[in-house]
Amino acid sequence: MLNNKTIAFLGAGSMAEAMISGMVKSGKVQSEQIIATNRSNEERLAYLQAKYGIKAMKHKNLQFDQIDIFVLAMKPKDVDKALNDIKSHIRPNQLILSVLAGITTSYLEKNLHKGQQVVRVMPNTSSMIGESATAISPGLETADENIKLTESMLTCIGEVFKIDEKDMDIFTGLAGSGPAYFYYLMEHMEQQGVLAGLDIAATRQIIAQTIVGAAKMIQEQDQSPAVLRGNVTSPNGTTAAGLAALDENGGGNAIAQAVEHAAKRSKQISEEIQESLLAEAVK
Repeated sequence: MLNNKTIAFLGAGSMAEAMISGMVKSGKVQSEQIIATNRSNEERLAYLQAKYGIKAMKHKNLQFDQIDIFVLAMKPKDVDKALNDIKSHIRPNQLILSVLAGITTSYLEKNLHKGQQVVRVMPNTSSMIGESATAISPGLETADENIKLTESMLTCIGEVFKIDEKDMDIFTGLAGSGPAYFYYLMEHMEQQGVLAGLDIAATRQIIAQTIVGAAKMIQEQDQSPAVLRGNVTSPNGTTAAGLAALDENGGGNAIAQAVEHAAKRSKQISEEIQESLLAEAVK
């Protein structure tokens, strides 16, 4: 489905790079199918071209009629200018994927063509190694074939979950911010291993493999996390002692609060961006 499809990233920041890296490493998209653009940072474009073998050029040099999929990856505050710039150059049947936080599909549809094919996308930084948990929410008029095309493209960078757009905030709290929670956990586990005399490199790999194994158990066993946790926990054993310490120190509540606060902040950011864009439109 992705054969001969040309994909242009409008914006060449860290998320664009993570997606490009995952797509190229997957082998399902050839580097020559990908174009990265920005307005002025030629050094950044040269870096991406050299590292991933993709095409890179300034925004003004992009041949819009030869692009099948546009990925909006600029800063959300720059979306109005970007949409104004591309609207006269694109057709309604060209697919627009947006990784812009806080920008809804309805906003994109309103500011592009009637019937514009639009999908909102929320990947995470594990895109870089093909292990993202990525949410997609199609626009109201997006055709099934373009939803399938989006899924085909994004499976190159991990697992894809089609969700209602209203659920993007909680998805952000779980998956968008989620990798950081695990890095935070690993950071503190690593400290204890090193304090006990283990080599730091070995400690890091031990923890990483432990998390990978636990994740695969969830994916491959038809059992809940609670059941799997119980299977590991013998009465008065080492795991029971560790879990008791987590409970005593508010570990479970801290995790729940992390997800809740991240989701709440995602909603706040969306509201702030919408207010800012509305204020600019009124000027």
